[in-house]
Amino acid sequence: MTKIEKLFDELGHFKRFQACLYFAAVFQAVACGIHYLASVFLVETPNFVCTVPGNITDVLYGNLTESSLEDILPAFKAGTGPLVVRTAEGEQWELSRCRCALRIDPKDFTYNFDGNKTVKNCDGNFLYDHTEVQQSIVTDWDLVCEREWLAKLCQPTFMLGVLIGALVFGDVADRVGRVRILMFTSLCQFGLGVSVALSGNYYLFVVLRFLLAMVSSGYLVVVFVYVTEFTGMRVRTWTSMHVHAAFAVGIMVVALTGYLVRVWWIYQIILSTCTSPFLLFCWKFPETPFYLIAKGRYKEAQALLDTIARFNGLDVRLKVEDLLKSEDGENGTALLEKAETEQPPESEKKLSILDLFFSWRMAGRTCTVWAIWFIGSLGYYVFSLGSVNLGGNQYINLFLVGAVELPSYLVGCFAMDRIGRKMTCAPALLLAGVACMLIIVVPRDIEALAIALCMIGKFAIAIAFGLIYLYTCELYPTIIRSLAVGSGSMMCRVGSVVAPFCVYLADVWIYLPQLIVGILAFVIGVLTLLLPETLGEPLTSTLKEAEDLGRKPRKKTSALRNKGTEDGWELSQQEAKA
Repeated sequence: MTKIEKLFDELGHFKRFQACLYFAAVFQAVACGIHYLASVFLVETPNFVCTVPGNITDVLYGNLTESSLEDILPAFKAGTGPLVVRTAEGEQWELSRCRCALRIDPKDFTYNFDGNKTVKNCDGNFLYDHTEVQQSIVTDWDLVCEREWLAKLCQPTFMLGVLIGALVFGDVADRVGRVRILMFTSLCQFGLGVSVALSGNYYLFVVLRFLLAMVSSGYLVVVFVYVTEFTGMRVRTWTSMHVHAAFAVGIMVVALTGYLVRVWWIYQIILSTCTSPFLLFCWKFPETPFYLIAKGRYKEAQALLDTIARFNGLDVRLKVEDLLKSEDGENGTALLEKAETEQPPESEKKLSILDLFFSWRMAGRTCTVWAIWFIGSLGYYVFSLGSVNLGGNQYINLFLVGAVELPSYLVGCFAMDRIGRKMTCAPALLLAGVACMLIIVVPRDIEALAIALCMIGKFAIAIAFGLIYLYTCELYPTIIRSLAVGSGSMMCRVGSVVAPFCVYLADVWIYLPQLIVGILAFVIGVLTLLLPETLGEPLTSTLKEAEDLGRKPRKKTSALRNKGTEDGWELSQQEAKA
């Protein structure tokens, strides 16, 4: 067993060098939250009605009378009756959202009419209410009525891009390095984000958003691995969980920008450029020491260790060979000299997603981890979509949806460092399942209690969803860590794609979505209890080390494992006493 984790004891778990890298990397993660939720206002459909040729002089809607459609449109509600208009030529029309009817030989201009009418579809002539939405892709490209499905297709195609990007970039990051992917995806987020605003038609818009989803997902997957491999176990819980806090901040930025800017392409440009300062210094990011050592690039790893020590103001000369001493006592210098002539066999091996299932033990672990990713995303979106019925201002509602995540991550951090990853994740999922069941039995007229249970459910799901990134990183070795997180994120996106269809099941029974999420969350919460605990354990580097997690250490390796984790356990015990 190598002792790479020892470098944090020598150079600091979260000193100046790691802090600068961490906050810079997390700053760009705000952009991921922005792009994931930007479509909320990009494809917003305002109130609208079909229009007719000619100059309209009079409008009737129930007891209301106006001289123009623009004045009465804010009061118009679909399904409550048509708007009746009279043109300068004397024609009388009944207007609804997608159809219009010409009255035949009307005698008086009244709201009710029992005579004959000529009904026809609205052929692209729509009038939109610009009170709330001045301009969106729906108003620009008339994505209503028969073309409404095109607007609804925007978010599923984005999530499909997220799914593919998570798998592709997670795998590529294990092959070419974390930094190259961070630089590429962050640059593409800026370029593609601005290009989306300048797209001239719907189909180009969807394609660019699909590519934007891929790179946003790729950055989010790899940044978790990056910050995990640059911080010690004493702070790894906090550094991992607060990447999610940056994502939540991105959601709140979307709400604030959407409130202030009501023109979609200006809104998109502002969102795409607000994290652009990251591009000025991301090219200075170093590769992680774990990756360099795993790939046998020892000279680069030594230079990085020297840079970290110098930047942190430490008079430490840590040698790479000191981190390569194996459990059977083989000298690290010998390993280093051997590596100069040939690469380590495991680094040369072409790894794939099948390596996540290389044994029955690891196969069971992978299936459970994937299930947690899936229910975390499914529950997150089902709870979020249900929260739109809270009423009030939609911008405030979206802001609160992001804000409610922040305390959940704080609670999750405290719990993960004191009772462990497994014993935080499992109760959170069980609590979410119980909250779903209670929503079903609460009388529908007690809205305040139903809303409170919905927020409790989202709070609990956010805890499980937040810690699974770190938990996955700790359950798998360096050589397939990015792939494990990427494949898990892929399952997460499958959950996000399924979530809207789950919500549609409310048409069958209003509580069917909560029933599905509740049962899945409860069952997966029980399965989570079978996973190994990783609190205080050093990150593994080989498949064998990862498989042995949770097993009682053999006599041959117990002394070495205890020595490698002693400081982490002592700190956890001291924090618990405090």
